[in-house]
Amino acid sequence: MKTHIISLLAVAIVSLATAQENPAKKLSCNVEDVALNDSRSGQQLIVTDLSGKIPKDVTRDIDFSIEPEGIVSINENGYLLPLGNGTATITIPGSDVTVVARISGQGSSGTVNFTNDVVPLFTKYGCNGGGCHGKSGGQRNFRLSLFGYEPWNDHEWLVRESRGRRLSPAAPENSLLLMKATGEIPHEGGIRLEKQSADYSTLVDWIRQGMIHNAEATLQVEKISVYPTELVADPGTQQQLAVTAYFSDGSSKDITRTAIYEANQETMAEVDELGLVTLKSETGSTSVMVRFQEHVAVYRATIPLGATIDNLPEPENFIDEQIFTKLSLLGLPPSDVADDATFLRRVTIDIAGRLPATEEVDVFLTDKSPDKRAAKIDALLDSPDYSAYFAQKWAGILRNKRAKDTYQRGTYAFHEWIREHLEANTPYDELVSKVVTASGEIGRNPAVGWYRSVKDNKEQMQDIAQVFLGIRMQCAQCHHHPYEKWSQDDYYGFAAFFTTVGRKRGEQPDEEIIYHRRVTAGMQNPNTKKTLKPTALGEEPLELDASTDPRMALAEWLTSKENPWFAQMLVNRYWKHFFSTALVEPEDDMRVTNPASHPALLGALADHFAESGFDLKELIRTICNSRTYQLSSDPNDHNVTDSQNFSRFYPKRLQAEVLLDAINLVSSSQSVFTNQPAGVSATRLPDDKFNRDSYFLTVFGRPEMDSACECERVDDANLAQSLHLINSGTMQQKLSHDGGRAAALAKDAKRADEERIAEIYRYAVSRLPNETEIKAAKSHLERKRVKAAEKKDDDLTPEKAEREAFEDILWALLNTKEFLFNH
Repeated sequence: MKTHIISLLAVAIVSLATAQENPAKKLSCNVEDVALNDSRSGQQLIVTDLSGKIPKDVTRDIDFSIEPEGIVSINENGYLLPLGNGTATITIPGSDVTVVARISGQGSSGTVNFTNDVVPLFTKYGCNGGGCHGKSGGQRNFRLSLFGYEPWNDHEWLVRESRGRRLSPAAPENSLLLMKATGEIPHEGGIRLEKQSADYSTLVDWIRQGMIHNAEATLQVEKISVYPTELVADPGTQQQLAVTAYFSDGSSKDITRTAIYEANQETMAEVDELGLVTLKSETGSTSVMVRFQEHVAVYRATIPLGATIDNLPEPENFIDEQIFTKLSLLGLPPSDVADDATFLRRVTIDIAGRLPATEEVDVFLTDKSPDKRAAKIDALLDSPDYSAYFAQKWAGILRNKRAKDTYQRGTYAFHEWIREHLEANTPYDELVSKVVTASGEIGRNPAVGWYRSVKDNKEQMQDIAQVFLGIRMQCAQCHHHPYEKWSQDDYYGFAAFFTTVGRKRGEQPDEEIIYHRRVTAGMQNPNTKKTLKPTALGEEPLELDASTDPRMALAEWLTSKENPWFAQMLVNRYWKHFFSTALVEPEDDMRVTNPASHPALLGALADHFAESGFDLKELIRTICNSRTYQLSSDPNDHNVTDSQNFSRFYPKRLQAEVLLDAINLVSSSQSVFTNQPAGVSATRLPDDKFNRDSYFLTVFGRPEMDSACECERVDDANLAQSLHLINSGTMQQKLSHDGGRAAALAKDAKRADEERIAEIYRYAVSRLPNETEIKAAKSHLERKRVKAAEKKDDDLTPEKAEREAFEDILWALLNTKEFLFNH
């Protein structure tokens, strides 16, 4: 007996030790109660392990216990299906998680709803996509509305078109629709549907029930949600999503198996048709768009690196607090803060669009004051170079295009108007209002220049939405936006604001006077034939009399601090200007399904901008004073692949105008432009026509100003650019002309080689050369001198050899990444 007790005690001790080493997992489930009332319903279960530092989806590892049997089943993915009427209790062994499932309506398929049950299947299997039956005119004499946004038309085309030959109510399985989809008869689109699958059964039931479409009795889907909405997850892990639709009668339904999933960054995550997300190894934040009918939801995942961060730079402002918090969460150590020479070159290019003068370099590098970086930022913002540089940026966005030679007066005036307002730091909301509500003749009110370039009412609306709100409305002109909530009514209601814009001949040839026509504003939706009143996005229609210019109401709504898009769009645009990568990419495509990499930071920047009175200079000052902006571009062992977390500065190629001016400065040359003073900076050119004068500007991507999208400017490098820099006649002329820097340095033989070499580096890269660079340059000079002394080439005099040597050194430095990129 004593031996038996000792044995039991030993077992207990071992069991206790084992329990301490392997504590019970803390689990949770996305639902506690499930109610299914027809045989087609189901429910996605998601079990999460909360016992570790990072929650983990363990749904596929769970052996669910179901009591009693025969009521429900749960497959290997955690999807619950009804089997019979009754109540079942689902438990997870080793945990206190319990799910109660109440099942009814089994034994009958229930009424299949065309809009909510059938049409989503056409979307799920790609039948109504733009490359198949959803394209204009359909495919092979069979058409569907794009993405199912017009179910009334889908029903008409399915049931009545072609004498109803596509469906067979007497023998649903023999319907042409199903036989083609399952591959029983040839189908150009291949097999889209497995026979005897749940979706196949839904279609069969609908046909058998009489192919009913009762629009009035159809419950409207008011929204959808996804679970989970946001998680931090280890690289390589998987996460099951569950999607729920909420209906107009207050009910809800799991739609995980009929929703559409799309990963926004496929290099970071993949998602299958069942909503199972597989994360990859790239560190950062990614998202998956979920779509059902016209509704969208987003799942966001943050993938940490997990490296140790020993010390972060001291935050300068809220930007650093947000960025460094994210880097700490990711375990992604940032690069060091850039040195003074790098910072000076970077901030001068980004704010003033030019290289710093050698005098600026000398003063800044010898200045010992702790606030010299902030002081330099202020000085650059107060310089005329700032307003000129950003005027060319906004001239491109606002399409200051000289379509005719007679437009020169207007394009020059509009560019100067923009520059003056930027120089005066006119509040952004006021600047935008002046453009939107502009009336008169361009000589007296240059802001009407935008209306001269953008004449169509719909195109005006599209530009305003994209430029000032970051909303791309183009898709909604013909159909409901596939990734947004905007409908055709939203499109034409918003465009109605511009329907009273009138034009009459101006004082000068080809000039117009813009005015408000005293008519009632409205635009017809060509699909429904309904005339829509001016309606701001997400708002109610406005009641405006004919004497009221609707653009005034538009400007008031557009620039309001309460407008959820106005401030966010501008700060996102400017963030990209300074960081090369926007918080939302592309920078003018801001929607729920394209979330920001740092949503809280985007919101904080927008709030700060609005609270400052929409002060553009204050926004730039805040960005450039941040430690985040001042980080080095040199990667460390951990952030070399980082492209979205701002753990280092991302180098960017100099814009065409900036690069041309920089080459002129370093080589001491000039570019000649038609009707412009000699030596004018390329960043001060007012319109698109100067691209004709300079192949350089064209090949390096200066925009033609045909579009409101900044993507028209090409900032990436290509072969044509490399060839132009290496051996073009333009470059040769700039390097070798008699009044150039190479000629001057060659003549100045009294100065030491080191001093002359240092001058080139100070102009080109805003720093002094290191020993290796001095040695290489001196070695090249010496080789040229020796060659001239040997007199093997009668044309190579000592003076010419000296000049050619400095031309070579200049040429080599102008072709380095350090010169060509802002880093």
